[in-house]
Formats: sequence, structure tokens, C-alpha cells
Amino acid sequence: MIDLEGIKKILPHRYPFLLIDRVLEVKDGEYCKALKNVSGGEEVFNGHFPGMPVFPGVLMLEALAQTSGIVMQSSLKEEDGSSIMVFYAGINDAKFRKPVVPGDQLILESTAINQKRNLWVFEGKATVEGALVAKAEVRLMMQHQP
Repeated sequence: MIDLEGIKKILPHRYPFLLIDRVLEVKDGEYCKALKNVSGGEEVFNGHFPGMPVFPGVLMLEALAQTSGIVMQSSLKEEDGSSIMVFYAGINDAKFRKPVVPGDQLILESTAINQKRNLWVFEGKATVEGALVAKAEVRLMMQHQP
């Protein structure tokens, strides 16, 4: 298990855009299961939507991409990890099944299904209490930084 401080050592994201609170499981280069606690105090709920707060689907996709980034970083040697940045290459077949609201605990799972050079393809899914709320194919590319 990796806590929030450990995640900050792996991913460059910070508040308010770090969307993973805890990593529950990692299989290096293959799979990651993470958790996002959806809090009513998050700024996004001020405008999405007043009187009926719903966690935006695009943020669920970003949380899946961050979970996938953990998989990518876990495949690297420690000395390589600090010089790598991960960027979106695409999202395919995104589907949203049920609204996510404050108080929900979002479980994010990402499984690597293909990798060629710096391009990775993942199957991502998000659940709340075992029910599928979102899924997508997440495509990420890895770039070495100087």
C-alpha cells in the first residue's frame, strides 16, 4: 500500500489535481488499484452542479490516467523514474454508468494491455461499492526529460 506522501514521490500532480488518495495494490508494469475519497469540500462541486453535486466524468478519467501512471512508473528502475513524464495519448470508449457524489469512495483499477516503446495502453475501470461507474481505454506516452 502507498499513502498520499508516497504517491507524491511517484506522480508530479499536486492539489487540487492529484486525484488518488491511496494505492491499494501494484503489480509492477502490469496493474494498479487505487482509491479516491470523493469529499463534498472539493472545489469542483461549487460549479458541478450547484444543489446537485456530481463528480465530473473527466476527472474520473484523469484519476484512471494517474492510476495508470503508477503502473508505468513501477516498471522503471528507480534512477530512471525521476526523468520521466507521462502524458495523455488518448482515451477510447469512455463510458459512464452512474453518477459519483460526495461521500463515495472511488476504486480505480488500471491494467496494462499493450506497450510499444513509450506508448502504453490500459484498461481502466472505476467502481463505487462494487458497481461500475466508469470505464475507458487509457493511452499514455512516456517522455524522458532532460
